[in-house]
Amino acid sequence: MKKQKTIVAGALGECVHVAGVTNFLRLAEATGWRTVFLGPAVPIEEMIRVAKREKADLVGVSYRLTPETGERLLGEFAEAASELHEKGVRFAFGGTPPVAERVERIGFFERVFDGSEPVEEVLSYLKGDRASVKSEADFPQTTVARIRWKSPYPILRHHFGLPTMDATMAGIEKIAEAHALDVISLGTDQDAQENFFHPERQDSRRKGAGGVPVRSADDYRALYRASRRGNYPLLRTYSGTDDFIRLAEMYKETINIAWCAIPLFWFNQMDGRGPWDLEGSIREHQNVMKWYGEHNIPVELNEPHHWGMRDSSDVTFVVSAYLSAYNARAFGVKDYIAQLMFNSPPGLSDAMDLAKMLAVMDMVEPLSTPLSSPHFSQKNGGTEGGGFRIWKQTRIGLLSHPLDPAAARGHLAAATYLQMALKPHIYHIVGHTEAHHAAAAEDVIEASKIVRRAIENAMGMPNMTADKAITKRRKELVKEANVLLEAISHLAGPGVGDPLTDAATLARAVTSGLMDAPQLRNNKFGRGLVRTSIVKGASVVVDQKGKPVSESKRIAQLTI
Repeated sequence: MKKQKTIVAGALGECVHVAGVTNFLRLAEATGWRTVFLGPAVPIEEMIRVAKREKADLVGVSYRLTPETGERLLGEFAEAASELHEKGVRFAFGGTPPVAERVERIGFFERVFDGSEPVEEVLSYLKGDRASVKSEADFPQTTVARIRWKSPYPILRHHFGLPTMDATMAGIEKIAEAHALDVISLGTDQDAQENFFHPERQDSRRKGAGGVPVRSADDYRALYRASRRGNYPLLRTYSGTDDFIRLAEMYKETINIAWCAIPLFWFNQMDGRGPWDLEGSIREHQNVMKWYGEHNIPVELNEPHHWGMRDSSDVTFVVSAYLSAYNARAFGVKDYIAQLMFNSPPGLSDAMDLAKMLAVMDMVEPLSTPLSSPHFSQKNGGTEGGGFRIWKQTRIGLLSHPLDPAAARGHLAAATYLQMALKPHIYHIVGHTEAHHAAAAEDVIEASKIVRRAIENAMGMPNMTADKAITKRRKELVKEANVLLEAISHLAGPGVGDPLTDAATLARAVTSGLMDAPQLRNNKFGRGLVRTSIVKGASVVVDQKGKPVSESKRIAQLTI
């Protein structure tokens, strides 16, 4: 068994500021170190004595007072600790920038931190990288590797795309140089998503509306080159609404796409975002999952929030999340990103929102299968010896930010803190400017700083998932979700092997009204007959008098 390494750390001399020390030790514990905290105002002799007694592998020293005094004191410490240094004990320093600048010149400390370093750089050091990160090789370039590298913190992503290529490239450069994000999600305009390979269908009047107007593979290569600096963020983009496989092949070749994001029921004629009908688009989306799975690229189904944003019940949200993961596994995806968009619909209480997401994970996590599992085989395109890993991604609701920028900043911080109760692997930042304008690079960087602070605060948060009201609602949702899934299964025609992956059955789940939302009224495919309301903080089905209706009763009242 590998011996656990030990860090001894404290504030030296007359310095009583230990917040930085305790934060450093908390990160160390998260990465497997045994820590010994000496507290404030530690004499040089005491720090060396304890380091010897504890057989320290690393000694962390902090000083945040006058630079001149600090330089003298740290010089004395270096001389007194030279024996330990010669025996292989490592030394790191943390302090204010003026003190750190002088301490750097002493040349004794392996690493000098001045407080400006992003948390991933400190984590990287504690995990064994003794040098300052500075090249592409220092930053993992796949999603799963980046998640593991940054753990226990989530990797950060944000949409970004401005109306011109030049502005978008310049913005990507700023974001990368600021180390603001781990993943930049390229927001492209509608023609790039739907008509990339069909210039005859493009409309020059809407060029750049809703995102960057990429029109060639070279455009994507140029955006990728812009990201090759700073912390070398990963890139991903919309999976498109037509020509899915052709786009996937290009994304892999041009931007080394971090992961695919595609819905199950949407981005087609039902929501006006693509040319396919409902059943045809489901088949196309399943084929896209299969392609990305074969190329070992993670897949996210950005599905459940489309129901939530159309005022669906929480039960429908949970079922759509389950169907997403179920289909991803069935079609050979190995690394699945479970998207958990809070505040959808707006008006949900924090407690009921959290209960809904916990219910999603209760449904989805049993689908997880080790990658080495020899029995994992799927009749719908999976591969022998595959496996299915689930990575949690949380985000704020697109419709939830208030217009006032100060209030939006508060919402961003508070909502981020709540979501950390789920211990996400990926945090999708929805910037505080969302309700007013598409984020500029400066907005993205500011939002990243707000989120980083909220996440750091949340690392010591209480266990909100243990709340009795949350636990009760969580169980109710799982029970009701299984009722709806059973009803969907019964829609299958003769000879259908698995109704939950059969495109015709899934399409009929929508056209029959089993999967429904109020905003689908007068839709070509959806019924929009269901009534929902926020009751005690949850989105539930109600009758004409506003009284909650169980899922079994709702289904019994449908004419299918």
